[in-house]
Amino acid sequence: MTLDLANIVGLIGSSMMVIAYAYSNMAKVLNFTLFNLLNLVGALLLICSLTVHFNVASMALEVVWAVIALIGLAKALRKGKAS
Repeated sequence: MTLDLANIVGLIGSSMMVIAYAYSNMAKVLNFTLFNLLNLVGALLLICSLTVHFNVASMALEVVWAVIALIGLAKALRKGKAS
């Protein structure tokens, strides 16, 4: 593996998703906006990386992950405005 820009972007995306996962397991009160935003940005960065170093299984996973995070983010933002 070469450490090119695509791999660096992918590593940053992966790190964001791991941070979101750790946060969800350690936080006493989960901020759903932050959690879903970290997951969405992480998935989008990984998708960018995968456009250079394509893997169909990883791409499918990241697209689904991004959609779920986008839905969760929209729900969290709507709930926040309703409060």
